[in-house]
Amino acid sequence: MSGNNTKQKTDAHQEKQEFLKVFDQLRDELVHDDLLGDGQPEQTKEWMKRMIDYNVPHGKLNRGMAVLDAFKASVGEGEMSEEQIHKARILGWCIEFLQAYFLVADDIMDHSITRRGQPCWYKQPDIGLIAINDGIILESCIYRILKKHFSTSEVYVDLLDLFHEVTHQTAHGQLLDTTTAPIGSVDLSRYTEERYMRIVTYKTAFYTFYLPIACGLRLQGTSDPKAYAIAEDICMTMGQYFQIQDDYLDCFGDPETIGKIGTDIEDNKCSWLVVQALKRATDEQKSVIEKNYGKSDAASVSAIKSLYNDLELEKLFKEYETSSYNDMIAKIEGQDVLPKDVFMPLLNRIYKRTK
Repeated sequence: MSGNNTKQKTDAHQEKQEFLKVFDQLRDELVHDDLLGDGQPEQTKEWMKRMIDYNVPHGKLNRGMAVLDAFKASVGEGEMSEEQIHKARILGWCIEFLQAYFLVADDIMDHSITRRGQPCWYKQPDIGLIAINDGIILESCIYRILKKHFSTSEVYVDLLDLFHEVTHQTAHGQLLDTTTAPIGSVDLSRYTEERYMRIVTYKTAFYTFYLPIACGLRLQGTSDPKAYAIAEDICMTMGQYFQIQDDYLDCFGDPETIGKIGTDIEDNKCSWLVVQALKRATDEQKSVIEKNYGKSDAASVSAIKSLYNDLELEKLFKEYETSSYNDMIAKIEGQDVLPKDVFMPLLNRIYKRTK
């Protein structure tokens, strides 16, 4: 068994290195984009390179690498050409550019301090709110990449629609998140489980899980609407689990491991933890939440974390994690339209993650 695990880790490492090589190619194409002409100042090119290098390739890359996993599972590994593998990796990087765009904007809105183990981009001394325009550039890079590498493909329009739709869905999830729990204004009546699940479905599930799998299926040539409906259903459950994990790690995770300092309590987030706390709290405990939630001083944050411990929310999460995993396995195994391995590599990457 340990031999198989070692081989899997080696294969995953090798694939990540191959994936990163494609990033270098795409970044250089974007920095020297013909659309911008020959007069682009060197300073601007250097800014582009620095900005892309800082924001795009430093995450876990699960979303991007999942495109090739889904493509492999849908066509069979022996039937893939090197060109198809390369195209799948390119699509994966389009998702990572989208992720980078969302995170640059999210960090500004949340006044975040660190991201992926380094200061947020807007926190760089010479960046500040120029990061807003950099985020717009990151999103535009997606469509430059798609045009260059897929404009002659019969799935080009499908891919454009897919990225536009998922971006729209995710932005509306972010809107619901920020308007449900604006910084500085605490209204605990809004923190319902129904609203929370809608936020995480739209803010996280579509672009983190459905998008990479749908990209792999589009590249393979899948056109059956039923296949996409099944993929969406499974991916929504997976995305909800992933975001609940994120909320748990924001409070209980090690900042050194997760690469950021959790600020959900200070930022007044409609988090799974506060939703569960409100469902279980006594009137006295609810008054503690009302008094301290959404405040940035250490005493208030400590009071909320102490209440979470009193309500045994860490234990509750562990129970949820097990039941949610079992539900996802049942859904994956309960359908026969798509191969199980379209979903399993992505699920295995996130199950019981620590960062």
